[in-house]
Amino acid sequence: MINMTPQEIAEYKQQWKPGYTVRLQSDLHIQGKNWWRKWLKRQNWSMTEYTDVYEHTFHFKCMEAANDFRAAMPNKFVDQ
Repeated sequence: MINMTPQEIAEYKQQWKPGYTVRLQSDLHIQGKNWWRKWLKRQNWSMTEYTDVYEHTFHFKCMEAANDFRAAMPNKFVDQ
């Protein structure tokens, strides 16, 4: 998938979401987004803000990407 429009990205995400999820403490959302931008294409990840108190949920199309993301974040702030 090369050079998708924003609409195409949104439609594509709807096909695979919720996918594989990782919950992250909300103060680390910028660190999480920076990781995504470095390692994944935009259409393969998503974030839902404030899915719980001080928590965002990050969605990934592939389990491998979710596991890599989980490993890259500080353990005490992931999936609590």
